[in-house]
Amino acid sequence: MSTGGILTIILNYRTPEMTLQAAEAALAEMQHLPGEVLVIDNGSGDGSWEALQDAFQQRGWHNDSKIRLLQSLVNGGFGAGMNIGFAAGLSDGTAPDYYYLLNSDAFVQGETIATLRDFLGQHPGAGLAGSFVQGTDGTPHRTAFRFPSIAGEFEMAARTGIFTRLLAPWVVAMDMPATETQVDWTAGASLMIRRPVLEDIGGFDETFFLYFEETDLCRRAARAGWRTHYVPDSRVAHLGSASTGMKTWSRTPAYWFFSRSHYFTKSHGRAYAALATLARITGCGLYGLRRLIQGKPQADPDHFLRDLITHALVPSRHSPQRQGEARLRTSMSKDLK
Repeated sequence: MSTGGILTIILNYRTPEMTLQAAEAALAEMQHLPGEVLVIDNGSGDGSWEALQDAFQQRGWHNDSKIRLLQSLVNGGFGAGMNIGFAAGLSDGTAPDYYYLLNSDAFVQGETIATLRDFLGQHPGAGLAGSFVQGTDGTPHRTAFRFPSIAGEFEMAARTGIFTRLLAPWVVAMDMPATETQVDWTAGASLMIRRPVLEDIGGFDETFFLYFEETDLCRRAARAGWRTHYVPDSRVAHLGSASTGMKTWSRTPAYWFFSRSHYFTKSHGRAYAALATLARITGCGLYGLRRLIQGKPQADPDHFLRDLITHALVPSRHSPQRQGEARLRTSMSKDLK
């Protein structure tokens, strides 16, 4: 069993009540572990910061050494917000041995945090470890993945059994392993990172506003020799997309296309990124044909294929969500004890 200190980081964006529930569950487990819970309001600008301050006062957390509240003045996205937490460290100014990333709509179950820490402590080559995630209704969420690829993009869009079977080694979303398994990457909803990993590769790439940031982090870690593991004995209940609204998207936001393009270009170069997009377009076209012939249901948000092609032909140089925003920096934050 490892005894290393943990900094649990929860990022709030306009979901203060849910964030407080996530923090309360995490704090209950952290009471028995060395370390702290850090709640960061990620530039919500909707009264969340004031609501969190009031709640900390009411719960007596402002005098609790196990939990802190931090304000970011700008919403720079998930990765930028987590980077603030990495830089903040523990309240005594030291760096923890482990950073535990927990979504504001995710609730630890039992010894979730300790299980991940102990796994990393017992496996020196493992740098990142993620949990089994299920919906609050008990439905399992897929959180074990392979890295995106040209073949994976085609399979994902085509949604056709024969291609899924033929391209099985490249299917991005893995069948959920029943036991601990090394994976390419795992979801950031419940993810523990060993401190030396961040010392080797740095934090999140803040070019990503949302989506693909943990995929990129795990890829950079793999290139530096660190493994990522899925640990199903660590469990969280997850509402999912509470801050982003992904479940109710009527149209895919521009920042998703930007993040996807940036990931492929950064990881493999422009030619590979172009071929990955062509594969996605081809797969979408095939599924569109099946919709016409077989009456298959709509699977992507409205105008997805058109938006994908438009972004490929006229790519934005900067994430649309970032245009007009100042660059997020740790100095642009306020700590509340």
